[in-house]
Amino acid sequence: MATCISVLVRFGGTALTALTPVVRQCSRQRASVRIPQHRCSHGGARSSLYEHVREGYSDKPELDMRAVCEETDKVIANVEKRKGDLRGDDVRSIVSVWQELQAVRTEISGLEEQKRHISDTVKAVVAKNDKKSLGNLPEYTQALQEGREIRSRLNQLYPKETELDQEHYGRALRLPNASHPDVPVGDESQARVVELVGQKPEFDFKPRGHVELGEELGLIRQRHLAHVSGHRSYYLRGAGARLQTALQNLALDTLQRRGFIPMVVPDMMKGAVFEGCGMQPNAHRSQVYSLDQDRFPDLNLAGTGEVGVAGYFMDHAVNWKDLPVRTVCSSTCYRAETDTGRETWGLYRVHHFNKVEMFGVTADETGEESSQLLEEFISLQKEMFSALELHYRVLDMPTQELGPPAHRKYDIEAWMPGRDGYGEISSGSNCTDYQSRRLNILYEREDGSLQYAHTVNATACAIPRTIIAILETHQTKEGTVRVPRALQPYLGLEVIETPKYAPLKYIGPNQHSRPARPAPKTR
Repeated sequence: MATCISVLVRFGGTALTALTPVVRQCSRQRASVRIPQHRCSHGGARSSLYEHVREGYSDKPELDMRAVCEETDKVIANVEKRKGDLRGDDVRSIVSVWQELQAVRTEISGLEEQKRHISDTVKAVVAKNDKKSLGNLPEYTQALQEGREIRSRLNQLYPKETELDQEHYGRALRLPNASHPDVPVGDESQARVVELVGQKPEFDFKPRGHVELGEELGLIRQRHLAHVSGHRSYYLRGAGARLQTALQNLALDTLQRRGFIPMVVPDMMKGAVFEGCGMQPNAHRSQVYSLDQDRFPDLNLAGTGEVGVAGYFMDHAVNWKDLPVRTVCSSTCYRAETDTGRETWGLYRVHHFNKVEMFGVTADETGEESSQLLEEFISLQKEMFSALELHYRVLDMPTQELGPPAHRKYDIEAWMPGRDGYGEISSGSNCTDYQSRRLNILYEREDGSLQYAHTVNATACAIPRTIIAILETHQTKEGTVRVPRALQPYLGLEVIETPKYAPLKYIGPNQHSRPARPAPKTR
């Protein structure tokens, strides 16, 4: 039996219809149709999420096509303010495909009703007449002929409906969330500074960058790694490794004291979860690492703990009394960083890093719950960065920096003296019901009814970039680094100094004066 689902999402933060998910079983039987797993016809992109649904793992995502059709100009305006290749003509195509799909479904429904009526007519004729005389009865032969014609037409329409349904989701799932009306319009240059916190550090010497500091203090190694782990990789050693652990524990302790539930998440996730979160692992120049598809079909390395936590809640309902659910996880994140022309050296833009992530699931009764939780997450970020004695600014990010899932997004940028500028160290996003409608994340009200939740995510501590800010902000003239007071109990140090052990000496090829290789042993 095919599954039909009522659909609704939010536009402009206002619910357009009653929000109770309804799942019903369609009465008609479907012809078996094989759907190709590559790019479908008419330009719809392959959807891992749709394939996931087709294989029976989840219900179909609920997208509010009534809103898209009735408020097309509003949806087009929102799409064209966002970054990406989706444009107004794509929205019109989405509407066109949806309308064609609905026309096919209407015809199918009408023909199936006729089919049932003919079946009842045939049964009545058979019951009233001798079987040997049925062939001579016009009403009987006419009913059989009409039944054959209907079956023939339905056998044409069922595959067409399946094809249009796949194309619809391949297109419509690319639509971004609605933007908050107060979000600045434009690219990153239009970001609005909401708050400046702390003072820029002042030095009576020329401040050094984190790579120079890290190398001299034995904390960071990036040199001679191309043949070991590739470009944009790094090692942390000694106090550098301890600094990572200390920052993780500081963030985890801070958040657990505030009621966050700790979680350990998988690093490898299915493409459907990425897509449900608003990411495209199959896109050209995707930032997502995919495993060998011949050996590990549809497995990808997560670029943020958000994906893992969202996957935990996928296809589940949260109890009303537990809302909002606040979750914190610490995970290793993997990002392809295909734009290799930016930040090619140092810890700012690397292929792998550890990050502590906040994730929240809220109710949607007043429409303000997720906005309030985002403000709470931003407040916690500020508390932790202030405890690390950093100077930073909070930015309300513009439309082109939101990404598909965010309704509103705030970034925090710390002052990094070695860069002589600000650098992003965290972000926080209110995704409203964008992710929950794609991943079927719901909550159960006291009366037992189900409602789509809202999701909120925010960085608690992105380790490498926080290390950059700490090393460059708290460096001294002597080349040491002062440890912020809040971090001292976790690191066990007040000052990071040059280690007592000697640095390793590179003895590999491609150097001007290479030392002689060991002589053969003599017995």
